[in-house]
Amino acid sequence: MTKHRHTVFAVFALALWGGIAHAADVRPNVWPFWTGERAAEGEIRQWQAVGPLFFHQQGGATVTYDGMRPLFLEMRDQRTTYAEATFLYPLYQQRDDGTTFSWSVFNLINSSRPRQTDAPGASARTFDVWPFYFSRQTGEAATSYRGLFPVAGTIKHRFGYDRLQWVAFPLTWQSERRGIVTTSTPWPFIKRSEGGGHEGFAVWPLYGHAEKPGEYRRTYALWPLLYRHESKLSEPVPGEKVGFLPFYTRETRAGSRSENFIWPFFGYTRQQTPVRYDENRYLWPLLVQGRGDGRYVNRWAPLYTHSIRKGVDKRWFLWPLARREQWTDGGLVHTKRQAFWFVYWSMEQRSLAHPDLAPAGKTHVWPLLSVWDNGAGRKQVQFPSPLEVFFPHNDIVRRLYNPLFALYRYDRRSPEEVGHSLLWNAITWHRSPAVREFHLGPLFSTRHTAETERLALGSGLIGLQRPAGQRVWRLFLFDFSRQKDHVGPRTAP
Repeated sequence: MTKHRHTVFAVFALALWGGIAHAADVRPNVWPFWTGERAAEGEIRQWQAVGPLFFHQQGGATVTYDGMRPLFLEMRDQRTTYAEATFLYPLYQQRDDGTTFSWSVFNLINSSRPRQTDAPGASARTFDVWPFYFSRQTGEAATSYRGLFPVAGTIKHRFGYDRLQWVAFPLTWQSERRGIVTTSTPWPFIKRSEGGGHEGFAVWPLYGHAEKPGEYRRTYALWPLLYRHESKLSEPVPGEKVGFLPFYTRETRAGSRSENFIWPFFGYTRQQTPVRYDENRYLWPLLVQGRGDGRYVNRWAPLYTHSIRKGVDKRWFLWPLARREQWTDGGLVHTKRQAFWFVYWSMEQRSLAHPDLAPAGKTHVWPLLSVWDNGAGRKQVQFPSPLEVFFPHNDIVRRLYNPLFALYRYDRRSPEEVGHSLLWNAITWHRSPAVREFHLGPLFSTRHTAETERLALGSGLIGLQRPAGQRVWRLFLFDFSRQKDHVGPRTAP
Protein backbone atom coordinates (compact mmCIF):
# COMPACT_ATOMS: atom_id res chain seq x y z
CA MET A 1 0.00 0.00 0.00
CA THR A 2 2.85 2.35 0.87
CA LYS A 3 4.49 1.57 -2.45
CA HIS A 4 1.30 2.53 -4.30
CA ARG A 5 1.04 5.80 -2.37
CA HIS A 6 4.63 6.63 -3.26
CA THR A 7 3.90 5.86 -6.90
CA VAL A 8 0.83 8.11 -6.93
CA PHE A 9 2.78 10.88 -5.23
CA ALA A 10 5.61 10.57 -7.74
CA VAL A 11 3.20 10.79 -10.67
CA PHE A 12 1.46 13.78 -9.09
CA ALA A 13 4.78 15.55 -8.45
CA LEU A 14 5.82 14.86 -12.03
CA ALA A 15 2.60 16.43 -13.30
CA LEU A 16 3.10 19.42 -11.02
CA TRP A 17 6.64 20.02 -12.22
CA GLY A 18 5.63 19.39 -15.80
CA GLY A 19 2.90 22.02 -15.62
CA ILE A 20 5.33 24.60 -14.30
CA ALA A 21 8.09 23.69 -16.72
CA HIS A 22 5.85 23.58 -19.79
CA ALA A 23 7.50 26.65 -21.28
CA ALA A 24 5.21 27.12 -24.24
CA ASP A 25 2.05 27.76 -22.20
CA VAL A 26 1.10 31.42 -21.96
CA ARG A 27 -0.47 30.71 -18.56
CA PRO A 28 0.99 27.53 -16.99
CA ASN A 29 -1.55 26.15 -14.51
CA VAL A 30 -1.11 23.60 -11.74
CA TRP A 31 -3.73 25.21 -9.50
CA PRO A 32 -3.98 25.50 -6.54
CA PHE A 33 -0.24 25.07 -6.14
CA TRP A 34 1.01 27.43 -8.84
CA THR A 35 -0.31 29.43 -11.79
CA GLY A 36 1.67 31.83 -13.92
CA GLU A 37 1.61 34.18 -16.86
CA ARG A 38 4.36 34.28 -19.43
CA ALA A 39 5.53 37.28 -21.45
CA ALA A 40 6.01 37.07 -25.23
CA GLU A 41 9.73 36.51 -24.68
CA GLY A 42 8.99 33.42 -22.58
CA GLU A 43 9.79 34.97 -19.19
CA ILE A 44 7.35 34.48 -16.30
CA ARG A 45 6.08 37.99 -15.54
CA GLN A 46 3.69 37.06 -12.74
CA TRP A 47 2.57 34.00 -10.76
CA GLN A 48 0.33 32.92 -7.89
CA ALA A 49 0.71 29.95 -5.56
CA VAL A 50 -1.69 28.28 -3.09
CA GLY A 51 -4.67 29.90 -4.76
CA PRO A 52 -4.26 33.69 -4.56
CA LEU A 53 -2.12 33.69 -1.40
CA PHE A 54 1.51 33.80 -2.59
CA PHE A 55 2.30 35.95 -5.61
CA HIS A 56 4.90 37.67 -7.75
CA GLN A 57 4.13 40.53 -10.16
CA GLN A 58 6.05 42.87 -12.42
CA GLY A 59 5.01 46.52 -12.25
CA GLY A 60 7.25 47.70 -15.08
CA ALA A 61 10.66 47.09 -16.54
CA THR A 62 12.41 47.22 -13.16
CA VAL A 63 9.70 47.10 -10.46
CA THR A 64 8.62 43.82 -8.84
CA TYR A 65 6.00 42.95 -6.22
CA ASP A 66 6.16 39.87 -4.00
CA GLY A 67 3.88 38.93 -1.15
CA MET A 68 1.57 36.65 0.78
CA ARG A 69 -2.04 37.82 0.87
CA PRO A 70 -3.37 39.31 3.04
CA LEU A 71 -0.32 39.50 5.31
CA PHE A 72 2.69 40.81 3.44
CA LEU A 73 3.67 42.83 0.36
CA GLU A 74 7.12 43.93 -0.80
CA MET A 75 7.90 46.27 -3.70
CA ARG A 76 11.42 46.65 -5.10
CA ASP A 77 12.83 48.78 -7.89
CA GLN A 78 15.76 46.90 -9.41
CA ARG A 79 16.99 50.07 -11.14
CA THR A 80 17.42 51.91 -7.85
CA THR A 81 17.68 50.84 -4.21
CA TYR A 82 14.11 51.89 -3.37
CA ALA A 83 11.99 49.28 -1.56
CA GLU A 84 8.68 49.23 0.32
CA ALA A 85 7.12 46.53 2.49
CA THR A 86 3.92 46.22 4.48
CA PHE A 87 2.60 43.69 6.99
CA LEU A 88 -1.13 43.47 7.71
CA TYR A 89 -1.62 46.76 5.89
CA PRO A 90 -2.21 49.40 7.18
CA LEU A 91 -0.81 48.08 10.48
CA TYR A 92 2.89 48.14 9.54
CA GLN A 93 4.77 49.78 6.65
CA GLN A 94 8.43 50.42 5.92
CA ARG A 95 10.39 52.24 3.19
CA ASP A 96 14.04 52.25 2.18
CA ASP A 97 15.29 54.59 -0.55
CA GLY A 98 18.95 53.80 -0.02
CA THR A 99 19.62 56.92 2.04
CA THR A 100 16.76 56.82 4.58
CA PHE A 101 14.98 53.90 6.24
CA SER A 102 11.55 54.54 7.80
CA TRP A 103 8.79 52.47 9.35
CA SER A 104 5.33 53.09 10.75
CA VAL A 105 2.82 51.21 12.91
CA PHE A 106 -0.67 52.32 11.92
CA ASN A 107 0.73 55.84 11.34
CA LEU A 108 0.81 56.26 15.12
CA ILE A 109 4.33 55.01 15.85
CA ASN A 110 6.71 56.41 13.22
CA SER A 111 10.48 56.24 12.86
CA SER A 112 13.05 57.26 10.25
CA ARG A 113 16.84 57.24 10.22
CA PRO A 114 19.60 57.81 7.69
CA ARG A 115 21.43 54.78 6.34
CA GLN A 116 24.78 56.49 6.92
CA THR A 117 24.75 59.01 9.74
CA ASP A 118 28.19 60.39 8.84
CA ALA A 119 27.36 60.94 5.15
CA PRO A 120 27.17 64.58 3.92
CA GLY A 121 23.58 65.84 4.02
CA ALA A 122 22.36 62.85 6.02
CA SER A 123 18.70 63.19 7.01
CA ALA A 124 17.42 63.52 10.56
CA ARG A 125 16.51 60.70 12.94
CA THR A 126 12.86 60.95 13.93
CA PHE A 127 10.66 58.95 16.27
CA ASP A 128 7.02 59.64 17.15
CA VAL A 129 4.52 57.82 19.35
CA TRP A 130 1.25 59.67 18.77
CA PRO A 131 0.15 61.68 20.60
CA PHE A 132 2.63 61.29 23.45
CA TYR A 133 6.23 61.42 22.24
CA PHE A 134 7.90 63.39 19.43
CA SER A 135 11.60 63.46 18.58
CA ARG A 136 13.81 64.78 15.78
CA GLN A 137 17.61 64.73 15.98
CA THR A 138 19.70 66.45 13.30
CA GLY A 139 22.90 67.17 15.23
CA GLU A 140 22.00 70.88 15.39
CA ALA A 141 20.16 72.47 18.30
CA ALA A 142 18.19 74.82 16.02
CA THR A 143 16.41 71.95 14.26
CA SER A 144 16.44 69.18 16.91
CA TYR A 145 13.75 68.60 19.54
CA ARG A 146 12.14 66.14 21.93
CA GLY A 147 8.76 66.26 23.58
CA LEU A 148 6.85 64.05 26.01
CA PHE A 149 3.21 65.12 26.01
CA PRO A 150 1.72 66.32 28.32
CA VAL A 151 4.79 66.41 30.61
CA ALA A 152 7.23 68.73 28.83
CA GLY A 153 8.87 69.25 25.47
CA THR A 154 9.34 71.20 22.27
CA ILE A 155 8.35 70.62 18.65
CA LYS A 156 9.84 72.69 15.83
CA HIS A 157 8.56 73.34 12.32
CA ARG A 158 5.59 70.97 12.43
CA PHE A 159 1.80 71.20 12.38
CA GLY A 160 1.93 74.62 10.73
CA TYR A 161 3.91 76.22 13.57
CA ASP A 162 7.51 77.33 13.86
CA ARG A 163 7.60 76.11 17.45
CA LEU A 164 5.37 74.44 20.04
CA GLN A 165 6.45 74.19 23.67
CA TRP A 166 4.73 72.98 26.85
CA VAL A 167 5.32 72.15 30.51
CA ALA A 168 2.65 70.20 32.39
CA PHE A 169 0.11 70.80 29.61
CA PRO A 170 -2.44 72.40 29.83
CA LEU A 171 -0.90 74.49 32.61
CA THR A 172 1.60 76.12 30.24
CA TRP A 173 1.55 76.11 26.44
CA GLN A 174 3.42 78.30 23.98
CA SER A 175 3.26 78.48 20.19
CA GLU A 176 5.16 80.52 17.62
CA ARG A 177 4.12 81.19 14.04
CA ARG A 178 5.39 83.87 11.65
CA GLY A 179 7.10 85.73 14.46
CA ILE A 180 4.06 85.82 16.79
CA VAL A 181 4.50 84.06 20.15
CA THR A 182 1.33 83.02 21.99
CA THR A 183 1.55 81.93 25.64
CA SER A 184 -1.34 80.18 27.41
CA THR A 185 -1.44 79.73 31.20
CA PRO A 186 -3.48 77.56 31.33
CA TRP A 187 -4.48 76.59 27.80
CA PRO A 188 -6.91 77.57 26.32
CA PHE A 189 -8.28 79.99 28.91
CA ILE A 190 -5.70 82.75 29.39
CA LYS A 191 -3.65 83.75 26.35
CA ARG A 192 -1.19 86.49 25.58
CA SER A 193 0.43 86.97 22.17
CA GLU A 194 3.06 89.38 20.86
CA GLY A 195 5.74 89.77 18.22
CA GLY A 196 6.25 91.52 14.89
CA GLY A 197 4.00 94.42 15.91
CA HIS A 198 1.20 92.08 16.99
CA GLU A 199 -0.35 92.26 20.47
CA GLY A 200 -3.19 90.21 21.87
CA PHE A 201 -4.85 89.08 25.09
CA ALA A 202 -7.75 86.71 25.79
CA VAL A 203 -9.69 85.23 28.70
CA TRP A 204 -11.48 82.53 26.76
CA PRO A 205 -14.41 82.29 26.20
CA LEU A 206 -15.34 85.60 27.86
CA TYR A 207 -13.26 88.11 25.93
CA GLY A 208 -10.35 88.34 23.50
CA HIS A 209 -8.62 91.07 21.52
CA ALA A 210 -5.68 91.03 19.08
CA GLU A 211 -4.38 93.64 16.66
CA LYS A 212 -1.54 94.74 14.44
CA PRO A 213 -1.65 98.45 13.55
CA GLY A 214 -2.41 99.05 9.89
CA GLU A 215 -3.22 95.38 9.21
CA TYR A 216 -5.95 93.84 11.39
CA ARG A 217 -7.98 94.10 14.59
CA ARG A 218 -9.96 91.16 16.06
CA THR A 219 -12.28 91.16 19.08
CA TYR A 220 -14.70 88.60 20.49
CA ALA A 221 -16.94 88.27 23.56
CA LEU A 222 -18.73 85.19 24.82
CA TRP A 223 -17.05 83.18 22.05
CA PRO A 224 -18.40 82.33 19.51
CA LEU A 225 -21.50 84.47 19.95
CA LEU A 226 -20.12 88.00 19.54
CA TYR A 227 -17.20 88.95 17.30
CA ARG A 228 -15.77 91.69 15.09
CA HIS A 229 -12.80 91.10 12.80
CA GLU A 230 -11.29 93.92 10.75
CA SER A 231 -8.63 93.29 8.10
CA LYS A 232 -6.57 95.27 5.53
CA LEU A 233 -6.85 98.38 7.68
CA SER A 234 -4.38 100.34 5.54
CA GLU A 235 -6.48 99.95 2.39
CA PRO A 236 -9.21 102.45 1.34
CA VAL A 237 -11.97 99.92 2.06
CA PRO A 238 -11.01 97.59 4.93
CA GLY A 239 -12.61 94.18 5.31
CA GLU A 240 -14.96 93.50 8.23
CA LYS A 241 -16.70 90.49 9.76
CA VAL A 242 -19.34 91.11 12.44
CA GLY A 243 -21.42 88.50 14.22
CA PHE A 244 -24.17 88.35 16.85
CA LEU A 245 -24.91 84.63 16.68
CA PRO A 246 -27.30 83.14 15.89
CA PHE A 247 -29.27 86.23 14.95
CA TYR A 248 -27.09 88.20 12.57
CA THR A 249 -23.73 88.13 10.74
CA ARG A 250 -22.21 90.48 8.18
CA GLU A 251 -19.09 90.32 6.03
CA THR A 252 -17.95 93.24 3.90
CA ARG A 253 -14.87 93.95 1.79
CA ALA A 254 -14.08 95.98 -1.30
CA GLY A 255 -16.79 95.21 -3.87
CA SER A 256 -18.61 92.62 -1.75
CA ARG A 257 -21.25 92.44 0.98
CA SER A 258 -22.82 89.38 2.61
CA GLU A 259 -25.44 89.27 5.40
CA ASN A 260 -27.16 86.43 7.25
CA PHE A 261 -30.30 86.56 9.39
CA ILE A 262 -31.02 83.75 11.85
CA TRP A 263 -27.60 82.39 10.89
CA PRO A 264 -26.98 80.37 8.79
CA PHE A 265 -30.45 79.89 7.33
CA PHE A 266 -31.36 83.16 5.58
CA GLY A 267 -29.09 85.61 3.82
CA TYR A 268 -27.67 87.09 0.66
CA THR A 269 -24.35 87.95 -1.04
CA ARG A 270 -23.74 90.83 -3.46
CA GLN A 271 -20.31 90.82 -5.08
CA GLN A 272 -18.87 92.97 -7.87
CA THR A 273 -15.15 92.20 -7.57
CA PRO A 274 -13.07 90.25 -8.35
CA VAL A 275 -15.98 88.71 -10.32
CA ARG A 276 -19.67 89.50 -10.28
CA TYR A 277 -21.79 87.11 -8.20
CA ASP A 278 -25.17 87.45 -6.46
CA GLU A 279 -26.65 84.82 -4.15
CA ASN A 280 -29.85 84.49 -2.10
CA ARG A 281 -30.17 81.88 0.66
CA TYR A 282 -33.60 80.69 1.81
CA LEU A 283 -33.31 78.09 4.56
CA TRP A 284 -29.65 77.32 3.78
CA PRO A 285 -28.35 74.84 2.72
CA LEU A 286 -31.59 73.56 1.20
CA LEU A 287 -32.73 76.49 -0.96
CA VAL A 288 -30.00 78.60 -2.60
CA GLN A 289 -30.03 80.69 -5.80
CA GLY A 290 -26.80 82.18 -7.15
CA ARG A 291 -25.83 83.81 -10.45
CA GLY A 292 -22.56 85.33 -11.57
CA ASP A 293 -19.63 85.33 -13.94
CA GLY A 294 -18.41 81.74 -14.13
CA ARG A 295 -20.52 80.68 -11.16
CA TYR A 296 -24.06 79.34 -10.92
CA VAL A 297 -26.14 77.78 -8.11
CA ASN A 298 -29.69 76.43 -8.40
CA ARG A 299 -30.34 74.37 -5.28
CA TRP A 300 -33.69 72.91 -4.29
CA ALA A 301 -32.31 70.23 -1.99
CA PRO A 302 -32.88 67.39 -1.62
CA LEU A 303 -34.88 67.26 -4.86
CA TYR A 304 -32.47 68.90 -7.29
CA THR A 305 -29.20 70.85 -7.25
CA HIS A 306 -27.18 72.30 -10.12
CA SER A 307 -23.99 74.30 -9.58
CA ILE A 308 -21.09 75.54 -11.71
CA ARG A 309 -17.94 76.76 -10.00
CA LYS A 310 -14.38 77.05 -11.34
CA GLY A 311 -15.40 75.05 -14.39
CA VAL A 312 -16.88 72.16 -12.39
CA ASP A 313 -20.50 71.37 -13.28
CA LYS A 314 -22.37 69.36 -10.60
CA ARG A 315 -25.94 68.05 -10.50
CA TRP A 316 -27.77 66.16 -7.75
CA PHE A 317 -31.10 64.41 -8.24
CA LEU A 318 -33.05 63.31 -5.15
CA TRP A 319 -29.94 63.58 -2.94
CA PRO A 320 -28.19 61.23 -2.35
CA LEU A 321 -29.81 59.12 -5.07
CA ALA A 322 -27.95 60.37 -8.15
CA ARG A 323 -25.03 62.73 -8.80
CA ARG A 324 -23.29 63.89 -11.97
CA GLU A 325 -20.11 65.96 -12.11
CA GLN A 326 -18.22 67.19 -15.18
CA TRP A 327 -15.05 69.24 -15.67
CA THR A 328 -12.19 69.74 -18.13
CA ASP A 329 -8.56 69.17 -17.22
CA GLY A 330 -5.43 68.32 -19.20
CA GLY A 331 -7.25 68.29 -22.54
CA LEU A 332 -9.79 65.74 -21.25
CA VAL A 333 -13.48 66.03 -20.38
CA HIS A 334 -14.05 64.18 -17.10
CA THR A 335 -17.56 62.95 -16.28
CA LYS A 336 -18.34 61.31 -12.93
CA ARG A 337 -21.67 59.62 -12.18
CA GLN A 338 -22.79 58.24 -8.82
CA ALA A 339 -25.86 56.60 -7.34
CA PHE A 340 -26.17 56.40 -3.56
CA TRP A 341 -22.59 57.71 -3.30
CA PHE A 342 -20.76 54.45 -4.02
CA VAL A 343 -23.30 51.76 -4.94
CA TYR A 344 -22.86 52.89 -8.54
CA TRP A 345 -19.78 54.93 -9.43
CA SER A 346 -18.33 55.69 -12.86
CA MET A 347 -15.66 57.99 -14.26
CA GLU A 348 -15.34 58.70 -17.98
CA GLN A 349 -12.50 60.59 -19.68
CA ARG A 350 -12.97 61.81 -23.25
CA SER A 351 -10.56 63.75 -25.46
CA LEU A 352 -11.55 67.39 -25.87
CA ALA A 353 -9.66 67.75 -29.15
CA HIS A 354 -10.80 64.38 -30.55
CA PRO A 355 -14.28 63.66 -29.18
CA ASP A 356 -14.76 60.83 -31.70
CA LEU A 357 -12.17 58.69 -29.92
CA ALA A 358 -13.41 55.98 -27.56
CA PRO A 359 -13.48 57.21 -23.94
CA ALA A 360 -11.49 55.75 -21.07
CA GLY A 361 -13.34 54.94 -17.89
CA LYS A 362 -13.89 53.09 -14.64
CA THR A 363 -17.19 51.69 -13.39
CA HIS A 364 -18.03 50.16 -10.02
CA VAL A 365 -21.30 48.43 -9.11
CA TRP A 366 -20.68 47.82 -5.42
CA PRO A 367 -19.97 45.20 -4.23
CA LEU A 368 -20.44 43.14 -7.38
CA LEU A 369 -18.36 44.51 -10.21
CA SER A 370 -15.47 46.76 -11.24
CA VAL A 371 -14.66 47.56 -14.88
CA TRP A 372 -11.56 49.40 -16.18
CA ASP A 373 -11.25 50.51 -19.83
CA ASN A 374 -8.40 52.67 -21.13
CA GLY A 375 -10.23 53.48 -24.36
CA ALA A 376 -7.39 52.08 -26.45
CA GLY A 377 -8.35 48.40 -26.38
CA ARG A 378 -7.28 47.48 -22.82
CA LYS A 379 -10.12 46.39 -20.53
CA GLN A 380 -10.34 44.59 -17.18
CA VAL A 381 -13.29 43.27 -15.17
CA GLN A 382 -13.40 41.84 -11.64
CA PHE A 383 -16.29 40.10 -9.85
CA PRO A 384 -16.92 40.68 -7.01
CA SER A 385 -15.15 43.91 -6.13
CA PRO A 386 -16.05 45.25 -2.67
CA LEU A 387 -12.96 47.44 -2.02
CA GLU A 388 -11.91 49.25 -5.20
CA VAL A 389 -14.60 51.95 -5.04
CA PHE A 390 -13.39 52.97 -1.56
CA PHE A 391 -9.65 52.88 -2.38
CA PRO A 392 -9.44 53.96 -6.04
CA HIS A 393 -5.86 55.23 -5.81
CA ASN A 394 -4.42 52.78 -3.26
CA ASP A 395 -2.01 50.45 -5.04
CA ILE A 396 -1.38 48.37 -1.90
CA VAL A 397 -5.07 47.53 -1.48
CA ARG A 398 -5.30 46.79 -5.20
CA ARG A 399 -2.44 44.27 -5.12
CA LEU A 400 -2.78 42.83 -1.61
CA TYR A 401 -6.53 42.65 -0.91
CA ASN A 402 -8.53 42.98 -4.14
CA PRO A 403 -7.37 39.62 -5.62
CA LEU A 404 -8.71 37.77 -2.57
CA PHE A 405 -12.24 38.61 -3.77
CA ALA A 406 -11.58 37.99 -7.49
CA LEU A 407 -13.77 34.96 -8.19
CA TYR A 408 -13.78 36.04 -11.85
CA ARG A 409 -11.43 38.27 -13.83
CA TYR A 410 -11.48 39.38 -17.44
CA ASP A 411 -8.38 40.88 -19.05
CA ARG A 412 -8.40 42.24 -22.60
CA ARG A 413 -5.02 43.65 -23.58
CA SER A 414 -6.07 44.23 -27.18
CA PRO A 415 -9.04 43.16 -29.33
CA GLU A 416 -6.95 40.13 -30.35
CA GLU A 417 -5.65 39.16 -26.87
CA VAL A 418 -8.23 38.24 -24.22
CA GLY A 419 -8.00 36.27 -20.99
CA HIS A 420 -10.53 34.92 -18.48
CA SER A 421 -9.86 33.61 -14.96
CA LEU A 422 -12.29 31.86 -12.63
CA LEU A 423 -11.81 30.89 -8.98
CA TRP A 424 -8.37 32.46 -8.56
CA ASN A 425 -7.00 30.95 -11.80
CA ALA A 426 -8.41 27.47 -11.19
CA ILE A 427 -9.99 27.83 -14.64
CA THR A 428 -8.29 30.04 -17.23
CA TRP A 429 -8.89 30.71 -20.89
CA HIS A 430 -6.58 32.83 -23.04
CA ARG A 431 -6.73 33.86 -26.67
CA SER A 432 -4.15 35.76 -28.74
CA PRO A 433 -3.13 35.80 -32.42
CA ALA A 434 -0.40 33.24 -31.64
CA VAL A 435 -2.13 30.83 -29.27
CA ARG A 436 -5.41 29.76 -27.64
CA GLU A 437 -5.27 28.00 -24.26
CA PHE A 438 -7.73 26.55 -21.75
CA HIS A 439 -6.76 25.18 -18.32
CA LEU A 440 -8.90 23.39 -15.76
CA GLY A 441 -6.18 23.53 -13.15
CA PRO A 442 -3.65 20.76 -13.81
CA LEU A 443 -6.45 18.30 -14.66
CA PHE A 444 -7.21 19.21 -18.26
CA SER A 445 -5.81 21.68 -20.77
CA THR A 446 -6.08 22.52 -24.46
CA ARG A 447 -3.68 24.45 -26.62
CA HIS A 448 -4.00 25.60 -30.24
CA THR A 449 -1.30 27.35 -32.26
CA ALA A 450 -0.56 27.73 -35.94
CA GLU A 451 1.66 24.62 -35.71
CA THR A 452 -0.03 22.21 -33.31
CA GLU A 453 -3.16 21.30 -31.38
CA ARG A 454 -2.85 19.62 -27.98
CA LEU A 455 -5.22 18.09 -25.43
CA ALA A 456 -3.65 17.04 -22.13
CA LEU A 457 -4.55 15.50 -18.78
CA GLY A 458 -2.39 16.08 -15.72
CA SER A 459 -0.36 18.84 -17.42
CA GLY A 460 1.05 16.29 -19.86
CA LEU A 461 0.77 12.93 -18.13
CA ILE A 462 -1.35 11.74 -21.03
CA GLY A 463 -2.90 13.45 -23.99
CA LEU A 464 -3.45 13.86 -27.69
CA GLN A 465 -1.54 16.03 -30.11
CA ARG A 466 -1.63 16.70 -33.84
CA PRO A 467 -0.23 19.18 -36.34
CA ALA A 468 -2.64 22.02 -37.05
CA GLY A 469 -5.03 21.31 -39.90
CA GLN A 470 -4.61 17.53 -39.79
CA ARG A 471 -7.20 15.01 -38.65
CA VAL A 472 -5.01 12.33 -37.06
CA TRP A 473 -4.27 12.67 -33.33
CA ARG A 474 -1.16 11.17 -31.73
CA LEU A 475 -1.28 9.77 -28.20
CA PHE A 476 1.50 10.86 -25.84
CA LEU A 477 2.53 10.00 -22.28
CA PHE A 478 4.59 12.09 -19.83
CA ASP A 479 5.19 14.84 -22.38
CA PHE A 480 6.50 17.80 -20.37
CA SER A 481 9.03 18.84 -23.00
CA ARG A 482 9.58 22.43 -24.08
CA GLN A 483 7.43 22.98 -27.12
CA LYS A 484 8.71 24.29 -30.41
CA ASP A 485 5.88 26.71 -31.03
CA HIS A 486 6.17 30.25 -29.74
CA VAL A 487 3.91 32.46 -27.68
CA GLY A 488 5.01 35.74 -29.21
CA PRO A 489 6.22 36.80 -32.63
CA ARG A 490 9.20 34.91 -33.94
CA THR A 491 12.54 36.65 -33.97
CA ALA A 492 15.11 36.41 -36.70
CA PRO A 493 17.89 33.86 -36.03
